[in-house]
Amino acid sequence: MRYKILFSLFMVSLLGLTTVSEAKSLSKVFKQVNPAVVVILTKERGYSKLHPGETITVTKGGLGSGVVISEDGLVMTSAHVVHVADEVSVHFFDGSRVMAKVISSANQADVALLKLEQVPDDLVAADLGDSDKVSIGDEIFVVGAPYGVDHTLTVGHISGRRTSKIVCNQLVPVEFLQTDAAINKGNSGGPLFNMDGKLIGIVSHILSQSGGSEGLGFAASINTAKELLLRQKTFWSGLEAYFLSGDLARAFNVPQEAGLLIQRVANDSPGHYLGIEPGNIPVKIGGQRLLIGGDIVLAIQGVPVSTDYETTCDIRETMGGLSAGSRIDLTVLRGGKIVKLSTTLPYVPVPELHKKNGGYRFE
Repeated sequence: MRYKILFSLFMVSLLGLTTVSEAKSLSKVFKQVNPAVVVILTKERGYSKLHPGETITVTKGGLGSGVVISEDGLVMTSAHVVHVADEVSVHFFDGSRVMAKVISSANQADVALLKLEQVPDDLVAADLGDSDKVSIGDEIFVVGAPYGVDHTLTVGHISGRRTSKIVCNQLVPVEFLQTDAAINKGNSGGPLFNMDGKLIGIVSHILSQSGGSEGLGFAASINTAKELLLRQKTFWSGLEAYFLSGDLARAFNVPQEAGLLIQRVANDSPGHYLGIEPGNIPVKIGGQRLLIGGDIVLAIQGVPVSTDYETTCDIRETMGGLSAGSRIDLTVLRGGKIVKLSTTLPYVPVPELHKKNGGYRFE
């Protein structure tokens, strides 16, 4: 009996040592990657209704997380954090702050790429992993700013791999990694790491009835983000729009079966340079909160906005093919008149991503 007790105590001590060892290992990896994690604060215009027919312009603040992926000053985050932001500031672990610009955004995968306006001398970048090698059950960790509490670590596992349905002639399947790691408001855009400290996902959203973490979190896989943001350099419009069709289109006097009611336009975006006017009158229609009074887009690159599936795909493919130096033409309905808008997209240099020595590097 004595030997059994001693053996049991020995095994317990071994298990305890293993747990402590794992904790120390995670602590070491966390310290290694933490400087690459950033907090992202945004500002955008909003409108508040005081009385019938009277509104005021207000500035709305936004909060998210992000991760530095290149020593050249590239930062990945969620599209919904920055897509229509007028101002984006990136806050680092040491307390410093740098302004940034959105240079690419893929709403279908909820990922976006920022370029720092000034690159700190001691900038630390995360190592990009290969999400194709991730398996269900793998332990992972997330670092971000839930509710503004920056550089918070949460640990969990990969609970599933979810691939969205192929839309149009989409060549890149959009994959989300499901995790039970605690994710809350403010984590959006933050990194999901494997236990080697490799970046394997960008936190997107949660499914929750309470509004807080319930163990159903999702992150865009890093391979999806690399393909859409770094290889394809997906076009960022800086526009948020609401699709009008049927009775609603007729109510807005849209002279065709469908149109895009512009809600917001980000400063210094292609939409801004086109001269598109956003909505500025908050209303509620059928339970949906909308901004009216802005432009209604009727055609993009000569292709009319339509409820037809093939036409919608044509527009998506046309927009997806735009790049620096491309000319973009829009037809909009403004104050009952049809107006033509056009501009040339500015060039923003982005280093090329190459696979090398089992990892990735920018050149």
